[in-house]
Amino acid sequence: MNAIARAIDALNEGFGRLIAPLLAVITIIVIYDIAMRFLAGRPSDWAFDITKMLFGAHFMLMAAYALRHHAHVEVDVLKRLLSRRKQAVLELLGYLVFFVPFIWLMITFGWAFFERSFSRGETTYGMVSLPVYPIKGVIMVAAVLILLQATAIVIRATQQLREETV
Repeated sequence: MNAIARAIDALNEGFGRLIAPLLAVITIIVIYDIAMRFLAGRPSDWAFDITKMLFGAHFMLMAAYALRHHAHVEVDVLKRLLSRRKQAVLELLGYLVFFVPFIWLMITFGWAFFERSFSRGETTYGMVSLPVYPIKGVIMVAAVLILLQATAIVIRATQQLREETV
């Protein structure tokens, strides 16, 4: 089980390192758009839509990486007062009762959202009609990565609970 948790960690670590440079790409596009506005007197038609989509993808796809590194908000002030066993129980309950069902809904509705967008050929409303389904597909991919990372956390909490019991 520990090997599974480590594999999930490695997957999300690698994916996070792959996606992180998107911020540099977004920055370059924004600088290009600003330069075109001031130097040529006309901003690009596509930059706003592209940067909005890339930032959305970056935000969603980095969520599992952030979860892996405990970068999300946690209420550890109370948690630290508990014994290690109670911390593991709290973590298990929190993930299994609240977190996993929410992420499962994200996957389910994300798929329907993506499928509808793809089948209708949905595009942006800007000057350049860009397809929207890729960014909607990112919702599902991100949710799967988050669910995997939650699985790794549940595995570790279960192991901690077993160790504390012995």
